[in-house]
This record gives sequence, structure tokens and C-alpha cells, in this order.
Amino acid sequence: MKKVGKPVFFIVAVLIALLTYTAFFGISTSFGDNTTTIIKGADQIRWGIDIRGGVDVTFTPPEGVDATDEQMSAAQAIIEQRLVSQNITDSEVYTDFQKDRVIVRFPWKEDEVDFNPEQAIKELGETALLTFREGIELDADGMPTGVTAENIILTGADVKEARVAFDQQTGEALVQLELNDSGKASFAEATRKLYPSKGVISIWMDDTVISYPTVNAEISDGSAVIQGSFTADSAKALADRINAGALPFKLETQNYNSIDPTLGAGAKDAMVLAGFIAFALISVYMIVIYRIQGVVAVIALVGQAAGMIAAITGYFPVFPSFTLTLPGIAGIILSIGIGVDANVLTAERVREELRLGKTVQGSIEVGFKRGFTAILDSNLTVILVAIILMGAFGPPSSIMATIYNKIFFFFGSATTGSVYSFGYTLLVGIILNFIFGVTASRLMLRSLTNFKALGKPALFGGVK
Repeated sequence: MKKVGKPVFFIVAVLIALLTYTAFFGISTSFGDNTTTIIKGADQIRWGIDIRGGVDVTFTPPEGVDATDEQMSAAQAIIEQRLVSQNITDSEVYTDFQKDRVIVRFPWKEDEVDFNPEQAIKELGETALLTFREGIELDADGMPTGVTAENIILTGADVKEARVAFDQQTGEALVQLELNDSGKASFAEATRKLYPSKGVISIWMDDTVISYPTVNAEISDGSAVIQGSFTADSAKALADRINAGALPFKLETQNYNSIDPTLGAGAKDAMVLAGFIAFALISVYMIVIYRIQGVVAVIALVGQAAGMIAAITGYFPVFPSFTLTLPGIAGIILSIGIGVDANVLTAERVREELRLGKTVQGSIEVGFKRGFTAILDSNLTVILVAIILMGAFGPPSSIMATIYNKIFFFFGSATTGSVYSFGYTLLVGIILNFIFGVTASRLMLRSLTNFKALGKPALFGGVK
């Protein structure tokens, strides 16, 4: 058993304190009237429609254009893509094929004071920029770089149609691509060049890569097939996005208006207040019953809560800012409850070892090992549920949706919304539970046992 030094407790506690402060209050600099946000705080969380309200807008083709059902589906696909690219997960997008309308509802941004709905609507309704590029070279922000940025093979104007088809032998779903005469020559040249090395042609919608198939043959007739373990739904989603970039018209705004929240900020404030009261009561209970272990558990829970706020505001580069709904707040509270359960389970295991007459350090080591198995089993179950929720109700292009469609391909995915927010906060909370509730707690407890005054079994819940 490797010894943990005395300073470890203070180092971990200070790191948790810094994370908590910066996650809740953020970091910004001011120069004159200009304020630059370095790290977003909790006051910059983007709230969902159910809490803060948003915009209700109806898009239609220009007057005189009789759009087909395929074109309207493509228009819906590009709007959904742009909403997701802005990390708006709590949105509603549906199409009225009878009247050629796309109805969209999306929440306000986290920092609007003088929000300009006309500009936001204009950005959603603009004609999509579709490009086919050589290779799949990306920079740190996911933007094309190198050869991919320089070599554009096709644009949306070169695409005649993309549609779903099925392999007659295997029944596998695929996407058939038909090109206009303007794109046949350049596509043939590109496939001739990339085929020998099994190169890639990446497909981009605006600044987001939506597919990157491998070139398996030279294609000179302008008719290509994209394969890639598609389901019928995922193949249709890709075809719709490609068609969106080839739309011959720009969407026009028929009408728009602001919408009130379905539950409102009052419900959010009540839920947050309930969470703080519950956290305070749990903290008192943990400290009274488990003493030093309770103090350490409370510190770990604070770190877990701060980490979840950080994962929502965009604190970490790998976690973009996120739309938080009331179910998302419920996910935070539930995951903290699971964190409490993990700490109680470990503390009880440690107390059992102390009552058997083992040393404090030995009891902590054995208690965490025995408690970890139960914690791992229960948390893995919750992680699976969270992945299913995020896959079923999240953006079709997300990693979770890809995993979901591979496992539950017979169901298909639903739509983005508040359930996705619940799954996201629940998953992040469980991951942070392993970091803070298991790893950080263990390090802090083992560090404290090195202090003579704190090494008494009674202070860890043992017999006096």
C-alpha cells in the first residue's frame, strides 16, 4: 500500500475549492466597457425553453416555389444541424408537408440582454453550404485544415439528389448520390486520385463534417453510393443533410413570435433551492454520523456538483456549453444522490473494518476496495441508462446516438429535447462521482490518517 503524504488532503481540497469558485462565478477581465469572459460561470448557463422561453418561427419556401416532401425534409435537416452546432439541444423542429412549412422553437441564449431574434432566424433560414472535400484533416476546433481546407471537390450546386436505398443482397441501408453534369468531371478526377490509396472524401455542412466515406472505386458517371453500417433512419438523416445543401431556394420567415416558458424561472428557482436545502441536510447528516469521513464526503460532493456545473457552462474544452432544462437539473440532483450513496457505502465498509479491530489506514484501504465493487456495478447500470437516453433523444450525429443506433437499431432515435439534458447531466455526474466520490475521497482520507491527532478510530466512525 503506497503511502499518501500529509499535503495531499490540502492539495485536493484547494483544487476542489478553485474548481468550485471558478465553475460557479467564472473568470472574466474588464477593460473600459469591454468585458472578456475567460471561463463562464453558473450565471451564464443556457436555460431551456421550459425555464426561460424562446422563439417560435415558421419557415416556408419563397412565394411561387412548390417544394417537394424531400426538399422540405432537407430544409428541416439543415435547421436541426444548425441548432445542434450552436449546442441548442432543447429545441423543437417539425415539418408541415401539406402547407410546406417548417416550424421551429428554440430557447434564448444564456447571455441575451438585447437579443436579436431576427438575426438568429436569418442564420437558421440561410441556404446551407455543402462541400465535398479531399481527406479529413481537422484543426483543434474541428475546422478543415491542410488539404481538406484547400481542395474542395464539389459544392451543393453540383449535387442533383441524395436518396436512401438498400443493398439487394445484404439489405443494408445506404445513400445513393446523383451529381449534376457540373460535378461529374471533378468527382471522377478526385475518385481516380484517391481510390488507389483508399483515401477519404469528407462531406461538410457549413462548418460541420457530417460524413467521411472511403473511396473504394473510381466513379466517372456521377452516381455514387455511400455505405457505412447505416440504419434506415441514419441513412435518411445523411441524405436529408446532403439534399439540404443542394436546396434551390432560401427559406423565408412566414412569422415569428416570442414564447413564454412552460414552467418558468420560478420552478427552476424552487428546484435549485430544494437542491441546496437537501445538500445542506445531507452534509450535516454525513458529518454527524461519519465524522471525518463525512467531512471528506461533503468536500467530494461539492467537487462533484462544481464539476457538473462546469460541464454545462463549457468550462472544459471537451464539453461545449449546454442547454439546461428542468429534467437536466433533476439529473444533477439525482447524480449527487448517487454520489451520497457511494460515500455512505464506503463509509460503512470502513466502519465495519474498524469494528473488527483493524487499523484506520488498513480499514480505509479495505473499505474502499470492498465498497468499490458495489459502487461500480450500480453506477455502470446508470451510465447505460444515460447513454440510452442521450442516444434516443439526442442529436442523430452525436456519439451517443451512434452507439444507440448500433445497439438498438430496431428502435431508431427520437428527437432532441429535455430528456437529452437529463441523460447528459446524469452521465456527467456519474463520471464525476468516480473522480471525486471514489478517488479524491480515498486520497484525502489516507492523507488525514498521517496526522496523529486525526488517526483515532473514533473519528472515523469506529468504537471509542
